[in-house]
Amino acid sequence: MPTKKRILITRHLPPDVLARAARDYDVVQSGSDYVMESGEILAKASGADAILCCLSEKFDAGLISRLPDRVKILATFSVGTDHIDLDAAREHGLRVGNTPDAVTISTAEVAMLLLLGAAHRVSEGVHMLRSRSWPGWEAMQLLGMRLSGKRLGILGLGQIGQAVAKRARSFDMEIHYHSRNRVSQDRELGAVFHDTLDGLLGVSDVLSLHAPSTPQTKYCINRAAIEKLPQGAILVNTARGDLVADEDVIAALKSGRLAAAGLDVFEGEPKIHEGYYALENAFLLPHMGTSTIEARNEMGFAALDNIDAVLAGREPVYPVV
Repeated sequence: MPTKKRILITRHLPPDVLARAARDYDVVQSGSDYVMESGEILAKASGADAILCCLSEKFDAGLISRLPDRVKILATFSVGTDHIDLDAAREHGLRVGNTPDAVTISTAEVAMLLLLGAAHRVSEGVHMLRSRSWPGWEAMQLLGMRLSGKRLGILGLGQIGQAVAKRARSFDMEIHYHSRNRVSQDRELGAVFHDTLDGLLGVSDVLSLHAPSTPQTKYCINRAAIEKLPQGAILVNTARGDLVADEDVIAALKSGRLAAAGLDVFEGEPKIHEGYYALENAFLLPHMGTSTIEARNEMGFAALDNIDAVLAGREPVYPVV
């Protein structure tokens, strides 16, 4: 029997993913689930042909430069690659692959959950019940925003943005979007394109963020941007935490300039800005956008597909570098 190639898997993944990995490779893994430090990654990567990592591990230039030359690919269990120094990977000759298709449906569903939860003041209602302070039905109790007929602005009409638009149309919302490039008409499906972010902001009763974190998008939702939104707009973020300036969003939620926000991602997570905790109009989730067994299985299989391809001398199925 030929010797199996060896891969390092940095975190515990779904059983079906691990079973496939163990079938095809000699798998190196930790005994319990935690974030590996760089020293442990280097030690466990000795003799490995590939690494399957997660967003929790930071592959900076220093770590990448010390990886054994035998490691041919860094397959991340994510769409985002903020945790990987891509320039260092190129310089080191290390291929990088991600899992873009697998996350689309689950993330779009969570975006709609956040949109609905923020618009209908779900956090306040749940708290009222769980704290046993609900006085019973009242005509003016927890009045929120009806979505039908409202304008949904989507920043970034990629696969997830398109999936959100499709679902929002079933709520009779009017769809607007801004992306770096206008998408084809068959993918727009009637959405209105705006060639500037400012143009999108002015027509967004609800603004949903689906853009990557780049120098151009970092903190793009700040005080100036919020002032361009309609009074009492709702902000939804399932993309990256650093797209929003936390201080400015919190101030707008306190003042009522923003009626509510639904947030699944945060800068500096798992630690988030303390100001969010006291806000009743902030509907917060702990980065649950891909938290379905279907999505996590598909992500793992996509990461393994990338590894299979590179170790067989082919291009990654989902190449980043």
